Amino acid sequence: IYILLAIGVSFVIVMGDIDVSVGATLGLTAAVCATMIRDGSSLLSASVTALMIGAVIGLVNGIGVTKLHIPAIIMTLGVNGVVRGSIYVYTEGKWVENLPAVFKSYGQITLAGFVNLFLLITVLIVIGVYLYLNKAKNGKYFAAIGDNIGGATLIGIPVDRTRILAFVLCGVFAALAGIVFASKIGFVTPTAGSGYEMKAIAACVLGGVSLTGGVGSVIGAMFGAIIMSSISRILVFLQFSSNWDDTITGILLILIVVADALIQKHLKKKARKERLAARDLKAQ
Repeated sequence: IYILLAIGVSFVIVMGDIDVSVGATLGLTAAVCATMIRDGSSLLSASVTALMIGAVIGLVNGIGVTKLHIPAIIMTLGVNGVVRGSIYVYTEGKWVENLPAVFKSYGQITLAGFVNLFLLITVLIVIGVYLYLNKAKNGKYFAAIGDNIGGATLIGIPVDRTRILAFVLCGVFAALAGIVFASKIGFVTPTAGSGYEMKAIAACVLGGVSLTGGVGSVIGAMFGAIIMSSISRILVFLQFSSNWDDTITGILLILIVVADALIQKHLKKKARKERLAARDLKAQ
């Protein structure tokens, strides 16, 4: 679940934007998918509906950021509130329970006795996204925009369209995580997904995706997500209360962001010195 969220968020962060609505998107899509399946709909129709909801939420975020020029943090924070409220309206504040056993069993399927099917599919998705971002021409647009949005515009990259696509993909992956959440957990509460956005962002940054944009790998985001999802288990192993989970996640996020800012500052100073040295050499 964290890996899927981190993949989606990495599309946005690598461009220098941010999306804090993924947790609420996960919760709403999980509730819709679970309700439809509980009421007799097929897995396919429930999943398609959930993915469409995720895409629409991402589209709203993308249009707000690119066309209305609303800062990404403000736009996605507002959408987060709207979507979170929609979960309570949709579920009437109740848990979505009594899901079919066959749907809940999907999250327990293993191959060769030890490889979880969902995890295997997720790893294949990570590889596919990695190849797209690093090999496909359109895939390289995301990092190019994050590195220099003005330069990307000058060389003909469709900046607005690519940024909107990033938010749409972020919403779709959050919805996919919501489907997996409903299957693995077996029920959905109105607070489902709350706080997941912080872990997803922390996972990306921990995996080397710079918040300033232009730098990062989806492979790194995957390993960052694995580390973040292991925090609660490590706390239990060390005999600490799991109540420390969010606190440690927040501390890690702050430390990583500070380190990233210092590294970026150092690199800018180094690049500036190199340019000045080259200019002086040319003048001589």
